[in-house]
Amino acid sequence: MAEGRKVIGWAARDSSGHLSPHSFNLRKTGEEDVVFKVLYSGVDHTDLHVVRGEIHSPNYPLVPGHEVVGEVVELGKEVKKFKVGDIVGVGCIIWSCGECLSCKSKMEQYCHERILTYNAIDKDGRITQGGFSSAMVVNQRFVVRIPDKLAPEQAAPLLCAGVTAYSPLKQFYLSNKALKAGILGLGGVGHLGVIIAKAMGHHVTVISSSDKKREEALEHLGADAFLVSSNADEMEKAANSLDYILDTVPAGHPLDSYLSLLKVDGKVIIVGAAPTPLQFIASDLITGKRNICGSFVGSIEDTQEILEFWAEKGLTSMIEIVKIDYVNEAFKRMERNDVRYRFVLDVAGSNHG
Repeated sequence: MAEGRKVIGWAARDSSGHLSPHSFNLRKTGEEDVVFKVLYSGVDHTDLHVVRGEIHSPNYPLVPGHEVVGEVVELGKEVKKFKVGDIVGVGCIIWSCGECLSCKSKMEQYCHERILTYNAIDKDGRITQGGFSSAMVVNQRFVVRIPDKLAPEQAAPLLCAGVTAYSPLKQFYLSNKALKAGILGLGGVGHLGVIIAKAMGHHVTVISSSDKKREEALEHLGADAFLVSSNADEMEKAANSLDYILDTVPAGHPLDSYLSLLKVDGKVIIVGAAPTPLQFIASDLITGKRNICGSFVGSIEDTQEILEFWAEKGLTSMIEIVKIDYVNEAFKRMERNDVRYRFVLDVAGSNHG
């Protein structure tokens, strides 16, 4: 197996999920590959679930990270759309077959042969490693361009969390009616969902289990309303009022109380990868002709679109930038919901150990 450049990543060795420095080699640069020095990498709840073996079987040592922004340092000879020095991004997927209906419909994230950015088996048989590392090599089809007007650290969360919200909300963009949106959960994906839905012109209600994020939602993120799901009176008053709910909660929760908030033909769109089953009562679905559906990140086209959307509208995500050796503490704080709203690792500016 041909080896490429040596890199340092931060890897989990076991289901404790604790990360520490790990040296490994990238694959040799292929004709359609882009090699980039990693500048920033977002920290996602999925990273924590995967390194602990809570979703998917982990292949240790495992370097997570799938919101990766970097600077191009080398190109395969067939790569024409990028040049050395470009600022680029990579999200959750680094390969798909290119031939199936999903791929031909520009929905390669649903390809049955898709290869995820880390903890997957690559075409050469090795395990893919993610963006908590000093460099990556990725096929040009799965690399996006970061717009000049967009700061690279701001771009990082858009490559998974942002496109996870944007892709399913695209169906409602430029609607000819005033839509009422619900955003369930105000974490990394949720706060971006609020910003996107508002930028699309929707009336946005944030739904949360407690009152503690009310001021944040209304005053800092610009939501129009705030609903405490544990308050039965508030929930009853809001019944049958929403066109859709973007469910971003990455933990188990019953769906029945949220279904009652939907208008006839309303949708709950699930994007939070809860590791436990979600439950609902069938009659809540049937009597309101309501829908439950899922959406998995977004396509490469969606990813490029949200980057342009963000730059064009001058939007800002709320991030906390930390060095890579802080990553274990970041995981702990993320579990406690102690981050507004997304950690971004300053990979290039860190001592990798």
